[in-house]
Amino acid sequence: MAVKNDATVLAFEKKLVSSDGYLYGTTWNERHQKDKAIALKLNEKSVRGTISNRLKPALQSDPLKLNAEVEKPNLQTVDACALGENQDTLKLHFTLKILGGVEKPSASNGPKFNESYPKVAQNYIEHEGFKELSRRYATNIANGRYLWRNRVGAEKIEVIVDTGNAKTLTFNAKDFALNRFDSSNPDLQELADKIAEALCGRLPYLLISIEAFALVGKAQEVYPSEELVLDKGKGSKSKILYEVNGVAAIHSQKIGNALRTIDTWYPGYDSLEIGIGPIAIEPYGAVTNLGKAFRSPKDKADFYTLFDSFALGESLADKTQQHYVMAVLVRGGVFGQSGKD
Repeated sequence: MAVKNDATVLAFEKKLVSSDGYLYGTTWNERHQKDKAIALKLNEKSVRGTISNRLKPALQSDPLKLNAEVEKPNLQTVDACALGENQDTLKLHFTLKILGGVEKPSASNGPKFNESYPKVAQNYIEHEGFKELSRRYATNIANGRYLWRNRVGAEKIEVIVDTGNAKTLTFNAKDFALNRFDSSNPDLQELADKIAEALCGRLPYLLISIEAFALVGKAQEVYPSEELVLDKGKGSKSKILYEVNGVAAIHSQKIGNALRTIDTWYPGYDSLEIGIGPIAIEPYGAVTNLGKAFRSPKDKADFYTLFDSFALGESLADKTQQHYVMAVLVRGGVFGQSGKD
């Protein structure tokens, strides 16, 4: 009979710690001149839209009622952000700190768990060295996935990574696919090795600075993060964008989600017809915009099912399940279970 995970209080601190991403406007030819990059600010717009939502059947079948509904003005005040009229390139800058210590929970009250888990985690570090995870994190840094919508339609994308050495690493983001992690590149391998050293604890920490340049076109609209408006009826705007001290920005959580979009091990990945590709590392493989959890407890593919076995020294089916479990711990979170049966 398998030993039960006895930790009712269990938490791990995240090991990939991203800052917010700050947006600047510049030109492609002057992108490496820091004094040419100008912080982007939000602009407020008031627009008169049209009624375009799906109407009730009674309105659809009555032309007079339909015309009356369509004539109603759809007035909105929204935030927007765009490059200047002489700027054609978006610059995104953020920093990323990588920490070790995944073998040590930040809180745990399970005697059996505390005895077994550190040995299991140390065994993973010694045999796997976070090499697979680090290569995937490095690929997502190089391919500019964290640009999100700003990546779509960009003519060129360049990523510059400063790891604290004299040498900076430069990547053409379009050389690295968004749906594969098999790229071979000396600079990519160097970045992956650095990340692995930090995750394994061989470095006390690693702080890297990342700049991504996207050639999107003069005066084109760019896309900071959108704020969640809980009381839409009371607010003056229907869309509020994120800014920090007057500079348009992307949430650190959104950047972190992009960096950990490395899960190609979930059930059905190879057979999916919709082409969803890699998903973010989550305990249940949740993809909110699809309204689907790709790692169901029913399939015994969710984090908790695998972790309870792995942490107590039981063998998992293959290495990919180990990679997934360790990636969730790198993500961090509260994983304790109820003390009640």
